[in-house]
Amino acid sequence: MSIKEEKSKLRKKIIRMRDELSPEEITRKSRMVGEKLFRLPAYHDARVVMFFLSFGSEVDTRPMVEETIERGKIALAPKTFPESRELVPSQITDWEKDLTPGAYNIPEPRREALRPYPPEKIDLLIVPGVAFDPEKKRLGYGGGYYDRFFQSLKNNTPLVALAFELQILTEIPSDQWDRRVDLIITEDRIINGP
Repeated sequence: MSIKEEKSKLRKKIIRMRDELSPEEITRKSRMVGEKLFRLPAYHDARVVMFFLSFGSEVDTRPMVEETIERGKIALAPKTFPESRELVPSQITDWEKDLTPGAYNIPEPRREALRPYPPEKIDLLIVPGVAFDPEKKRLGYGGGYYDRFFQSLKNNTPLVALAFELQILTEIPSDQWDRRVDLIITEDRIINGP
């Protein structure tokens, strides 16, 4: 089996497992993840934080985005352009007014609320993923949006993944170009190993 096939099979399996979480479990575990995020020095020091906007059974980032705005930080969210497979960071000031279901039904900035922000000014990037391992390897959704976006950041921008414990595997298949994250936060722990 090729790495591509292995990744695809693993994605389906983990998403199916994650989809079995009840809405109450997702809310409770997401709150625990958010509390750990807010205690991170990298979060405290950041003025500009870019979040992925959750959909389906992902860790719910909405309360974190809203809390970040309330704390007076600049909160960014990605606008996707499927034709070029590009992510454009946009400042969010009000979840209800600024966002709408976009590509893949994921919330994203409305065209009229688009406030592009330079990627090199991002102090902390909160990244999505289907699965991770203790070496901080990341299995994304397969579109390559974030892999391309990472190249536009400053070299020292911390990449923090939010996941449920069930998304942490012993090892995940990876290609040499796959970038590792710096930290993984789950409801149980913060992984910042090797």
